[in-house]
Amino acid sequence: MTLIPRERKLSMSIGREVRLKNIFSNPSGNLFGVAIDHFVGYGNAVHGGLANLPKALELTMEGRPDSVTIQPGTAKNLWVSYAGKASLIVQGGCFTVDDRISELITRPIDAIRLGADALAVAIPVRGQSEGKYLSWLTDSVREAAEFNLPVVAHIYPRVFSKSGDAEIVFTPDEIAWAVRCGIETGVDVIKVGYPGDKKSFIDIVNSCPTPIVIAGGPKEPTLGAALNSTRDAIDAGAKGAVVGRNVWGARDVKKASRAYYSVIHEGLGFEAALSSAGLSATD
Repeated sequence: MTLIPRERKLSMSIGREVRLKNIFSNPSGNLFGVAIDHFVGYGNAVHGGLANLPKALELTMEGRPDSVTIQPGTAKNLWVSYAGKASLIVQGGCFTVDDRISELITRPIDAIRLGADALAVAIPVRGQSEGKYLSWLTDSVREAAEFNLPVVAHIYPRVFSKSGDAEIVFTPDEIAWAVRCGIETGVDVIKVGYPGDKKSFIDIVNSCPTPIVIAGGPKEPTLGAALNSTRDAIDAGAKGAVVGRNVWGARDVKKASRAYYSVIHEGLGFEAALSSAGLSATD
């Protein structure tokens, strides 16, 4: 039997904890993350907040997020200028809700080579392909353990119509199932949508031994509505939020980021957060 020196054992075991502390580095203990990882799920390279990817990342970084989640190509081409200003999380999952596209495009070793603090793996659950997506998570967790690299799961439950059309849903029962999938596959952080029912979400959080952060979800009619959901989720026990289009799709990305920062890290309600960012209730 080959013995591993105690010093080497320690160095092999602390990497995951160090990287998680980098991600959850704010004194609040919460995470304000921004996701610019929509790619095929967004499906629009001409219009909207991601039409100019370098500009979207530049504006996002002006809002001082704790982490940014991006695809490996975006990291390779754009991240060096922002290294040290936020934690880098590289997205490995690449799917459309109807499974037209379904690929795992990043492995843990790829994320390590890009200098990431974590690998994100976005998956849908429910439907005939659910087992394959759960394998994405378990395989990623197994491989990431070799590098002490945390895995952040973005899990989206689906429902299917009789015609086979699929859509993402946010009901309490389905969000509870998404969280259970994250627990059972051994990921380090679980990102799910907020179900809109605070009592149900408290039960979900209390049943989970893994930190839960909420997804920003679809673009809300107003930023205030999105911030209010985030406030409720954090009050229910969420450890922050990873937001996409409600930040980079806002009229003023920097101000929207500031409002999220105030809710997540400073404990403000949505009205006070809007006011502190110089925004109105209709923004």
